[in-house]
Parts: sequence; structure tokens; C-alpha cells
Amino acid sequence: MQIKFYGVRGSISVSGDKYIEFGGNTTCIQIMAPETRRIGVIDAGTGIRQLGSDFLAMDTDQKDIFLAFTHFHWDHIQGLPFFAPAYNPEMTINILAKGGSEKVSRLRDIFAVQMQEIYFPVALGDMGAHFNFLLMENSTQTLVPPDDVPVVLTAVRHSHPGGAYSYRYERAGKSFVFCTDIEHGETIDQNIVELAQGADLLIHDGQYSSAELPSKRGWGHSSYEQALEVAMRANVKQLVVTHHDPDHDDDFLRAAERSCRDVFPETTFAREGMVVST
Repeated sequence: MQIKFYGVRGSISVSGDKYIEFGGNTTCIQIMAPETRRIGVIDAGTGIRQLGSDFLAMDTDQKDIFLAFTHFHWDHIQGLPFFAPAYNPEMTINILAKGGSEKVSRLRDIFAVQMQEIYFPVALGDMGAHFNFLLMENSTQTLVPPDDVPVVLTAVRHSHPGGAYSYRYERAGKSFVFCTDIEHGETIDQNIVELAQGADLLIHDGQYSSAELPSKRGWGHSSYEQALEVAMRANVKQLVVTHHDPDHDDDFLRAAERSCRDVFPETTFAREGMVVST
């Protein structure tokens, strides 16, 4: 699998010459199966606008896209109205989230509300594409895409205001874990360590430094030092730290990345446009 980062920022997008290297768009990643070049997407922060443009430029006959959500805070959904494939009547957009007890109509309403006329000129139902709203009823589910290579998807709920989920994707003997918007608290969440155990790649929230974390309690995020601890305890092969704080510019993130590599050399801080293979 190839993972491409289209949005690596948390809370709100940023711009300016201090944010050129790491980028300023909010959370969005693309998953691609290299053999077929079919894509899936996690979260629809502002980064999904460029992802949609790149998808249209691809030489592909893919007419359906799975778009999974970790949760529904603004910085993870605000890009959907600007996702160009969603305006193509020939496309099907499958919105996937962990739920089970919630009604599918409730999942649809989450996206329809932000596109009411008072907020946005185009309603969800007028975008053009066909939308399916799907809830994972089980914590682990096997999806079989058109290339017939099964994808095992496991979801684990973690601490975040309003609730959020971490996901583990396994395909053809490779695995990666996406764990963002998580507040571990006084001790590391053992369920996340178990979810990430032995993964080829762990993508983990590192919005704050350990010095900043005490003043941000209850805000729902981790320090990059906690991300390191999860990676080492889970014996992952590679760690990518993401969901950078809007106040952390390129100089700050570059220095933080160096300090993390002193502890766990296979650490990278996510940059927009970066591609990681598993």
C-alpha cells in the first residue's frame, strides 16, 4: 500500500512562508493499491481538495471511492464540499464510519448540515455523485475491493471529545495504523498499543510537545513523545507523526523531528505530498 499525505495539520489550516515545508492543510490521507492504482481516503480535511484534483488527473476508470472517517470535528470534514469527484454524477462516494448503534440517516445528516444554504451554496444532495452512508457494525470487518485482495479493517474507539476511532488496515501481508485525535491521559492507551502491534507503519497524532501537553488537557490530543512511546511499545517498523499544531512552524517541527529520531530513528513528521509505502 502507498499512503500519501494531503493534509497533516490539526485544528485549523494555516498558510504563510513559515509553513511551506510541512504544509498547512488539515487532515486527509490517500491509500493506494499500487497494482491497480485504486484509491481510498481517510478524513476530509482541507487537504481533500487537492486529492480530488489529483484523482481527476489520474488515468483511471475508478468510479467509486471509500472515504473513512476517524470522527467528525471540523478539521476532518470541512474539505468535503470542495472534493471534485463528488460533483461527478458517474461517481459513487462511500462514506464509512464506525458506529453500529447509530442510524445511517444520522451519518448523512452530519455532512448535510455543514452544506445547508446558510453555510454553503450547494446542498449535499445537489453535488451530483451518489453517496452511500455505511457504518461498521463490528470492530473488525473484511472488505473485498474489485481487485479481490481482501482488506481487513479494525476500529478501536479512543479518548477524544465527542469520540474518535483509530483504524488498522491489513492487505496482502502489510499493515498500517492511523491513530489521530487521541488523548492518552496519564498513561498510554494499551488498546492502541495492541492495535498497532507489529504494524509496518503507525501514523499517530503528535499535536503537542510534552511541555505543552499539561495545559491542553481535555483538548483530545497527544504529544509526539507519546507517539514515540506507542511506536516503541508496539514494535512498529516506522512512525509518522501528524496532526501538527497550527502554532508549530517549519523550524519547530524540524527540531522536534530531530529529537524524536534520536529516540526512534524510523520517525518522520508528516509533510504534505509525502508518500510512504508499506
